[in-house]
Amino acid sequence: MTKEKIIAAALSLFAKSGYEGTSLTEIAKMVGIQKPSIYNHFKSKEEIFLTIFESILWEHVHKVKKMLEELKEKSTENQLFQILSLTFQYYLNYEEQTAFLNRAMIFPPESLKEQLNAQFILSEEALSAILHTIIKDGMEKGEIRTTNIEDVIISYYCLIDGIFIELSYYGKEKMAPRIPNIWMNFWYGVKTSST
Repeated sequence: MTKEKIIAAALSLFAKSGYEGTSLTEIAKMVGIQKPSIYNHFKSKEEIFLTIFESILWEHVHKVKKMLEELKEKSTENQLFQILSLTFQYYLNYEEQTAFLNRAMIFPPESLKEQLNAQFILSEEALSAILHTIIKDGMEKGEIRTTNIEDVIISYYCLIDGIFIELSYYGKEKMAPRIPNIWMNFWYGVKTSST
């Protein structure tokens, strides 16, 4: 129970103040424990930060896998759009996690940069394997034009990353109505001319 409270408090503080702007003392105070008690659960502030980062990344991968189990029979377009929608909804519904990710990805703590990058690459490889299957299927069904699958995956990530950044600039009200048009333009670029 205390470990989860530490994670929740740390997430809130890291999202608001960043890694450098958050101390273990502040985390302990927010949880209602003494600073030394944190060491019963975590070795360091670094471990707390990395635990939160990894949890957020893998939670998204698991949500995508679970959602796709329900969408197996849907079109490639629908599957890819649903992943995009799930990701966008996550950004909207989990503001602290999104703010944390934003800080960690754009302004990573220098001392953790390599570890964060390694964790990110692992989660991206898992998501890329899912996308590879969907896109390959789409090509085989004639829904996506035949091209290099990795190029389509990279373009898809650029789409998601762009939405992530735009959301931080423009907010939910301006971005939500833009998503269908953004998607339509992306899909137009990858679909076959017959779909």
